[in-house]
Amino acid sequence: MNDNNTNKLSPMQIKINDFISHIQFEKRLSDNTKNSYQNDLKHYRLYLEDKKIYSVENISKSDIEKYLEKLKKDDVKTSSIARKLTTIKAFHNYLFQTQIIAVDVSETIERPKLRKKLPNVLTIDEVDRLLNIECKTKFDYRNKSMLELMYGTGLRISEMLDLKLTDFDLENCIIRCYGKGSKERIVPIGEYTMESLIAYLEVRNLFLKRKNCEYLFLNNLGGRLSRFSFFKILKKMLEEKGIHKDVSPHSLRHSFATHMLEYGADLRSIQELLGHSDIATTKIYTHISNNKIKKEYEEFHPRSKK
Repeated sequence: MNDNNTNKLSPMQIKINDFISHIQFEKRLSDNTKNSYQNDLKHYRLYLEDKKIYSVENISKSDIEKYLEKLKKDDVKTSSIARKLTTIKAFHNYLFQTQIIAVDVSETIERPKLRKKLPNVLTIDEVDRLLNIECKTKFDYRNKSMLELMYGTGLRISEMLDLKLTDFDLENCIIRCYGKGSKERIVPIGEYTMESLIAYLEVRNLFLKRKNCEYLFLNNLGGRLSRFSFFKILKKMLEEKGIHKDVSPHSLRHSFATHMLEYGADLRSIQELLGHSDIATTKIYTHISNNKIKKEYEEFHPRSKK
């Protein structure tokens, strides 16, 4: 079936396309999020049509539950099933709100319980080692600036790589970034980050190759640096510094939040800096801090063990 040819679309696919257009306009979704929604609903539709269900009006709660059971039998990760159910719920809620269906049959289906995985973080000593970069080449200046910025502000990797030259206010030491749902927030920049940014900006023209680019961090061809390239840079630098941990770009964001909390920052302030819409998301860092306190108690208190 060719989804680009409206004459050949199934009734359900037409409703899915309408839903995707709606949320893309309302929530200003990123391409990655839109593609995830489309992919989830494609597999959902194919399952239903395989069961001879071609109209959204004919989908029952039992049909959704059987689809979720099939995913579980197929060894799909619990986190992926939870995400797919979130997509399905959003789709059915849209159908209900637009009066295409009379009842939202997905409303009472509970999401699978996820194990809270504590984020992997670097110690302060490891961060210091990672950021201790002797800048000799344009790449050194760029890499140091990116790492300082991620650890110094807690930006997501996508937020950092989407930064443009116009997003900086160097005079007031702040940056403007756009998080999930294109929600804007203002983040302060510390002295270390500011110093490395200014040093990088002085050599940034060396990346441009006689062309202009509005993005802050550039690759060697003068274009926007990709997530994959940053991941390779980070892995190489971790290896050079002898840090043998499973560290991702997101670990720098986790390290930022954890160290802020350990040094006494208010949870609400950390929530604002990270751009979390729900403080429950930020509270995961209290578990990390509590674990650290427990370990230190067991190690240093004279009567913690017999």
